[in-house]
Amino acid sequence: MRVVLQRVLSASVTVEEQIIAKIGRGLLLFVGIETEDNESDVQWLVKKIINMRIFSDQQQKMNLSVQDIQGEILVVSQFTLHASTKKGNRPSYIKSAKPDISLPLYHHFILEINKNINSEVQNGKFGANMQVELVNDGPVTIIIDSKNKE
Repeated sequence: MRVVLQRVLSASVTVEEQIIAKIGRGLLLFVGIETEDNESDVQWLVKKIINMRIFSDQQQKMNLSVQDIQGEILVVSQFTLHASTKKGNRPSYIKSAKPDISLPLYHHFILEINKNINSEVQNGKFGANMQVELVNDGPVTIIIDSKNKE
């Protein structure tokens, strides 16, 4: 699994001209699932994300987690995170999991974050054409890959 995490002041998802999810200060998570992913990837990522200290403390050091600031989380599925651009100019999405694999893991990911956070996790609509708006705070953008634990 691959997550692009963005620290935000606000974020929202619109589908068919209707806002379906909206958060204030917290994290916007774009989640890509590949065919090799399983529940252990979910567990590792959730633990990493909810404990990541990327919010400023009183000394303006990134020392607080999303839980520490009682922040909100918005999760958006994004199969294009596993695009291969090795050959040609048209990305290949062969590594991206099909919905029979990715949809249950996406829902499990949201459920696990919900178990570990103080506010209800918001989410986009899996498989839909979504418009995502955000105010990136910092900017802080971090890429986390469960297959490349750096």
